[in-house]
Amino acid sequence: MSNPVISIDHLTRRFRRTTALEDVSLEVSSGIVLGLVGGNGAGKTTLIKHILGLLKAQSGAVRVFDRDPVRDPVGVLGRIGYLSEDRDVPQWMRVDELIRFTQAYFPSWDEKYAGRLQEMFALDPQQRVKSLSRGQKARLGLLTALAHRPPLLVLDEPSSGLDAVVRRDILSAIIRTVADEGRTVLFSSHLLDEVERVADRVAMLHGGRLILSGELQSVLDGHTRLTLRFEEPRDARPALPGALSWDGEGREWTVICNGQLAELRAAASRAQATIVEEAQPSLDEVFVARVHSGQQREVATTH
Repeated sequence: MSNPVISIDHLTRRFRRTTALEDVSLEVSSGIVLGLVGGNGAGKTTLIKHILGLLKAQSGAVRVFDRDPVRDPVGVLGRIGYLSEDRDVPQWMRVDELIRFTQAYFPSWDEKYAGRLQEMFALDPQQRVKSLSRGQKARLGLLTALAHRPPLLVLDEPSSGLDAVVRRDILSAIIRTVADEGRTVLFSSHLLDEVERVADRVAMLHGGRLILSGELQSVLDGHTRLTLRFEEPRDARPALPGALSWDGEGREWTVICNGQLAELRAAASRAQATIVEEAQPSLDEVFVARVHSGQQREVATTH
């Protein structure tokens, strides 16, 4: 098997008393789309900065294309297309000037492709960057990240500032097209419905920890949402094997579980409950349940 495009091994990063990443291990294979999800402060941007070589690992190791991105930035960054969350580009340039400026750094720049993207994104080449809306800056950032056809595309909150139509149609189409060409995409997002629509694999960060990672469909298949109806009202949630989070009161409760369905059904029957609905949860529901479960464990260990 070929080496993974990205390999992160027991990476820990602290900023004074704050732990931004704690013992994170992750591999990203060639040709896949990885959705990196988590709330604000989860560690997504810090992880991406290590991949780009902007931060040096304090503990653990990071390799991109089997190279150390800190020691070999030329060998790594020339093969990455990157869109930052803050869209930090020279404000005084015109759109066409910024495109030419970026093109000079990449021998593999595809002018025809850049022109198609400029037309698709409805960018006026004579407009100054400082006068662009947040959404237009995001589109310009996507153009400069894509036009040299990098083998690895890294997008940090690419939907930030994009309207719903652009987010659904253009961004999704671009991500899938890049992956279908055999290249690799890593994108971070707090919009889990977006991740669910385009990702092959998912990695969930919370509080600097990797709480779940795997193929998207396997992650979804491994969880179940059950709605239970009890014969008598309950003041407290029942005990079910694999229960991650509960919602409800009285006679009707909904639970997100990760466990064997036969075992769950038997436990519900013993608790004198009828399963009135059984469905696969969304990625958003899985993430919230996992975070909730982790918080419950943390509370339990502190008492």
